[in-house]
Amino acid sequence: MRENLFRTEQLAKILEQAMIHMCACPAQICKQLSAVKGLYEYQAQCINRNDTDRAVHQRIALAASKAHEELENCLRDVLMLEGWDMQTLEMPSNLHKKMFDE
Repeated sequence: MRENLFRTEQLAKILEQAMIHMCACPAQICKQLSAVKGLYEYQAQCINRNDTDRAVHQRIALAASKAHEELENCLRDVLMLEGWDMQTLEMPSNLHKKMFDE
């Protein structure tokens, strides 16, 4: 798996803000990123009893790695489109107001 665009702590920060302000889209992406990372890590720990096991685990890990990369790119794009501060990963105040107004 390539180096992550977002660290676990950063995903948690985005998720927390998104949940507080009921902004479900970034939260959903964060949850899926965590799940796919877990799948990848699980495959790395699986016991390879034979060549078939090894091939199965490698194939699943490859798919998880590709999915993780695409989801990270998606999250980055969504945050940029919504105007999040990409340095601090703070939700823009206009989204806070929008959520409260609705």
